[in-house]
Amino acid sequence: MTQTIETPVVQDHKQQSQEAKRVTYIGAWLDALLSIVKVTIGFMVGSAALIADGIHSLSDLVTDGFVLAAIHYGRQEPDKDHHYGHGRIETLTTLLLGSVLIFVAGGIAWSSLARLFSGAEVNAPGLLAIVITVIALFSKEWIFRYTMRVAKRVKSRLLEANAWHSRSDALSTAVVLVALVGAQFGLGWLDAVAAIIVGLLVGKVGLDLLWESARELVDTALPLDVQNQMHDVACSIPGVDSVHDLRTRQSAGWVMVDLHVVVGPKITVSEAHEIGNEVSRRLRHEFPALTDVIFHVDPEDDAGAGDPSRLPGLPLRPEVEDALNKRWYKHPVWRTLNELQLHYLDDKVSVSLIIDDAVNQPPQCLASQLKSLASDIEWLGHVEVMFITRAASSSMR
Repeated sequence: MTQTIETPVVQDHKQQSQEAKRVTYIGAWLDALLSIVKVTIGFMVGSAALIADGIHSLSDLVTDGFVLAAIHYGRQEPDKDHHYGHGRIETLTTLLLGSVLIFVAGGIAWSSLARLFSGAEVNAPGLLAIVITVIALFSKEWIFRYTMRVAKRVKSRLLEANAWHSRSDALSTAVVLVALVGAQFGLGWLDAVAAIIVGLLVGKVGLDLLWESARELVDTALPLDVQNQMHDVACSIPGVDSVHDLRTRQSAGWVMVDLHVVVGPKITVSEAHEIGNEVSRRLRHEFPALTDVIFHVDPEDDAGAGDPSRLPGLPLRPEVEDALNKRWYKHPVWRTLNELQLHYLDDKVSVSLIIDDAVNQPPQCLASQLKSLASDIEWLGHVEVMFITRAASSSMR
C-alpha cells in the first residue's frame, strides 16, 4: 500500500509569506530612497561612479518586485494544478537572481577595467558625497543581514538570493566609497582595482545561487548522511523490519521523502498502515523541514527488484477463487470455508483457509490434500488450513 502524509510545517505558510514580504517591502523602500539620493548627489558633485551606483540600487528595486511576486505565488498552498505546491516558482526566481548577480558582476568588472586602462581622471567629490555613500553602505549591509535572518527563519532560498543581491549593492557602494575617497586624495585608480575584486566576489555568489537552484530543479537528493539518518529513524519504529528505496528531493527549502517500509507479511492492513503512519510522524519530528512523506508498505524486502508495474503480475482474488474452486469444490474444507486469506509472497500466492471445526482431520493433512489437488497451478504457494471453533466464531460475531 502507498500512503501520503502531509505534515504541518514549523510555521504556517501564510505567516512565513507575510514575514518574507515585510522584509522585501522594507528593502524595496530603502532601494528607492537610496537610488534617488545617490543619483541626485552624483549629479550635484559630478560623480559618475555615484550615479552608476544609484542606477544599481534602482535595479535592486526591480528585483524586489520579482521577489514579491515569487513569494506571493510560490508560497501558495497546493491546488488542483500544482499538487506539490508552488515552491518551484521561488526556485526559478532564485535562478533568475543568480543570473542577475553574474551580469552585475560582469558589468562592474568590465567598466572598472575600462576605467583602469583608460586612465580617466575622477574629480574630488567633496565631503557630502562621501558621507552619503557611507550611510548607503551601512544601510545596504543592514538590509542584507536582516533579510538573511528572515530567509534562514522561513527557509527561503529566494530571500537568501535577494539578500546577497543587497550585499552586492553594498559591495559596489564600498567600491564607490573607495573611489570617492581616493579621488579626494588624487588616487582615482583605486576605484577600478577595488571594483574588479568586488565583481569577482559578486560573480561567485551568483554562480553559487545558480548551482544550488539548478540542483533543486533536477531533484538532487539530500546529502547521504541525512538520508542515512532518515533511514535509521524509520527502522527504529516497532513493527518495521527494514526500509529500502528511500528517496528525497527539495522544493524552496522544504523536503519531500518517499520510502518503502517492510513489515510482517501476515499482519493486518490497518496495522501495517498505522506502522507507516508512525514512521511519518517520527520523521516529521526529527526533520522539521519535511513537508510531506510518501510511504509504501511491503510484506517482504523487494529492494532492487525493479518497478512491479513492469513485471508479470500474480492473479487477484476473483481469479484465485475461481481456479481453486475448480479443483477443490468437492473437498469438505472448501465446502465449510469460513474465510480465505491470500498472501502474495516470494512471487507466489499462498492461501490460508479458515474453516469450521466440523472437519475431523488434522489441518496439516487437509492442507497436503488441497496442495495435491492444485499441483498444476504454478502460482500457488504454501497452503495452510486453520480451524475456528463454533464458540469462538459466535463470540467473535
